[in-house]
Amino acid sequence: MTAGKQSPSATRSGGHVLADALAIHGVNTVFGVPGESYLDVLDGLHNQRESIQFVICRQEGGAAFMADAYAKLTGKPGVLMVTRGPGATNASVGVHTARQDSTPMIVLVGQVANDCIEREAFQEIDYRRMFGEMAKWVGQIDRADRIPEYIAHAFQTATSGRPGPVVLALPEDMLTEQVAVPDTAAFTPVRAAPPPTEMARVRAMLEGAKRPIVILGGSGWNPQAVQDMQTFATTNALPIACAFRFQDLFDNNHPNYVGDVGIGINPKLAARVRESDLVLAIGPRLGEMTTSGYTLFSIPVPSQPMVHVHTGAEELGRVYQAAVMINSGMPEMAAALAQIKLDSSAWRDQVAQARAEYEAWQKRPPAMQKLSPALDLWEVVQTLRAKLPVDAVITNGAGNFATWAHRFWRYAPLSAHAEGQTRSQLAPTSGAMGAGVPSAIAAKIAQPDRTVVCFAGDGDFLMTGQEFATAAQYGAGVVVVLFDNGMYGTIRMHQEREYPARVLGSELSNPDFVKFCEAFGGLGVRVETTAQFAPALDVALEFARRENRPALIHMKVDPEAITPNLTLSQVRDGVGKR
Repeated sequence: MTAGKQSPSATRSGGHVLADALAIHGVNTVFGVPGESYLDVLDGLHNQRESIQFVICRQEGGAAFMADAYAKLTGKPGVLMVTRGPGATNASVGVHTARQDSTPMIVLVGQVANDCIEREAFQEIDYRRMFGEMAKWVGQIDRADRIPEYIAHAFQTATSGRPGPVVLALPEDMLTEQVAVPDTAAFTPVRAAPPPTEMARVRAMLEGAKRPIVILGGSGWNPQAVQDMQTFATTNALPIACAFRFQDLFDNNHPNYVGDVGIGINPKLAARVRESDLVLAIGPRLGEMTTSGYTLFSIPVPSQPMVHVHTGAEELGRVYQAAVMINSGMPEMAAALAQIKLDSSAWRDQVAQARAEYEAWQKRPPAMQKLSPALDLWEVVQTLRAKLPVDAVITNGAGNFATWAHRFWRYAPLSAHAEGQTRSQLAPTSGAMGAGVPSAIAAKIAQPDRTVVCFAGDGDFLMTGQEFATAAQYGAGVVVVLFDNGMYGTIRMHQEREYPARVLGSELSNPDFVKFCEAFGGLGVRVETTAQFAPALDVALEFARRENRPALIHMKVDPEAITPNLTLSQVRDGVGKR
């Protein structure tokens, strides 16, 4: 029998049936915080402990971020297990992140026993109502003999079409029920493919274009799809931009890469998008961040001719009525595009111009030139680029500090790995604070041979910093580069712009972050000048590699260095305000 397969006549508890089902569907890692509401599942996982690792986390929000990051990194569904009530509510931040990021995730939540339902029993929540807007499907398994059916449906739903989270509630008495039930086969994701008629229209639109641009984004990519897109771009001299927090879908060092279409977009790239006579949006949702607040394209019909390709049919035409809308998986679409070869003489010179504009945007920014701070954040990223391997995983949560990673780091595209496909940028498009540290830990657990660096702000870090205990427990030698400016920087920036000098609620009093890291058996190094950063990075990387424990570089950042383009004082004075 295959892993987890049981004889149809064998009697098992519901929890054991569920654990066996996870093995059948290829699960090798489960992230969670244990709860008494699903003890029988934990007992079932004890039988599967040689093939499934249960990663014990310190808070359900951190566990949810880890499951999300694992799925992004490997292409396989992330599996999360949490207890009822408070466990589920804590985990909801990661479920929302998975929904907005189109990440396949299976969320297994403990539930009160069936004979207590609808009594507001201890920690009872109706998960269909709670997660209804966040998940692709929310179900409750009331009968143990239907567990294989529900689990197969959950994996099928999470991975087919537009990927996303699925939530299943597990009544406690159902998990201890004894049943004899056959197992299912492993799930098989279902993806659409582009019709030949639509591909003919895409080709015709390209043949008539003078200023085309391609925007890549979304989930569902694999290494072959990324390679096919590079072939398409190179063959046809097309400029390639990447959507918000999907910059690793195309080699940032490739001459056809022209920048990211997201927060703080290069104004010259924004102008190119607006002035384009053909936009090929391959994969992105075209949400608020990727469209600069829905200003790059007019609604409902973009002024630029547009081809929009997405894995979910329900996303096409939702905001923008593109000239051509194609429901397709990314591998299928990329393979079809790779077959196209055109006369690109009409726009070939524009690629080099757009690339030159990107290179100029990468130079030392105005805020650093004006401040000349003791610790130059642009130089910090240049040092990281010089010292980290090309396949390093970069993670971050939310905050102005992330701008330095997005704008100045150069991401590598997906590549094949022993643990499946892999990415190099793990960041929440939902703008969830606290995602960076758990994402880094999950990446290091899943692919321990890779270098993993997390960019974190002081406010962002302490949302999930307790997961350093998880890193220490599982030998996850991550390196955290901590930007400490003593405030919630993004909120302060908006405050100063909209209500100058009326500061309230954004100031922070921080702990000694070096000692915080050391308390978990890690290494902490404080950096206050640019010259101190490179040697600190060398020490942190070596410690994380040698000891398999987290290292943290605590950077004392000038609060004036609020963005690469403007200082805090300039924001307060209204410089650059619309």
